[in-house]
Amino acid sequence: MDDAIRKAESLIEAMGYIRRFRDHLIVIKLGGSAMEDPVALEATLQDVVFMATVGLRPVLVHGGGKPIDRAMAKAGLVPRKVLGRRYTDRATLDIVVRVLLENINAGIVSLIHQLGGKAVGLHSPPLPVLFGDRLTLDGEDGRPVDLGHVGSVSRVDTALIESFCAGGVVPVIPSLALEDAPGEGTRWLNVNADTAASAIAVHLRTEKLVFLSDTPGILMDRHDPSSLVASLDAGGCRELIRRGVIDSGMIPKVEACLDSLRGGVRKTHMIDGRVKHSLLLEIYTHQGIGTEITL
Repeated sequence: MDDAIRKAESLIEAMGYIRRFRDHLIVIKLGGSAMEDPVALEATLQDVVFMATVGLRPVLVHGGGKPIDRAMAKAGLVPRKVLGRRYTDRATLDIVVRVLLENINAGIVSLIHQLGGKAVGLHSPPLPVLFGDRLTLDGEDGRPVDLGHVGSVSRVDTALIESFCAGGVVPVIPSLALEDAPGEGTRWLNVNADTAASAIAVHLRTEKLVFLSDTPGILMDRHDPSSLVASLDAGGCRELIRRGVIDSGMIPKVEACLDSLRGGVRKTHMIDGRVKHSLLLEIYTHQGIGTEITL
């Protein structure tokens, strides 16, 4: 009986958040074990189905990461770096597109259906939502350096995303954009998944943007999970970057959070996708589970 009462109390706690976020959009970027571990992925997608069932409107964004690396290695392709960024040639792009669309995206959509939800992969030429321009870097001589088939998001078909969300269908969007330039045929661009999620959240003016990764959030001591910072503003993020507390791969995620906040997203969150039902714990409980970043 005590266990049943605790469950009922949890539902009562969630009720206020369910009311507050009903009909609001939320962008969730899948990464780390939330994609690689089948058990973690199923728990995450159960959370997504729950959100859609109680009126929140989730939008999923994913990259490829390790599956792309494995497919490249199997094909005998060696990753090439240009100014610290991965260069995407034609052969690499073909693998990226195949893995993202045929393997990862299709698998996520299928699993959501198995869990009792509704989902659609928004990526094919009949249903594109991301459009982009080729991304270049500034070279040491000041001249632009080409990264191959790599792009940044220039526009998002928000009406298409919103129409599916309004019908209770979860859009599942890979980090690929169609090149926003005149020409014949489908011309894909490989887009960083964090920046793609941020761009989608900004264009949709979402209530929240959530990054799922393999860390509990922002830690003052990366070896001590109890040093989790529950809430940070932009100034606090800058200070922790300056001090080296936020470093390496965490910096782009924090920058994506700050960019989305400046673009109109209300709140951003960084949570551990390895924790079962971490999405529900972060969104529908008072305490939360990760790091919330606001302006």
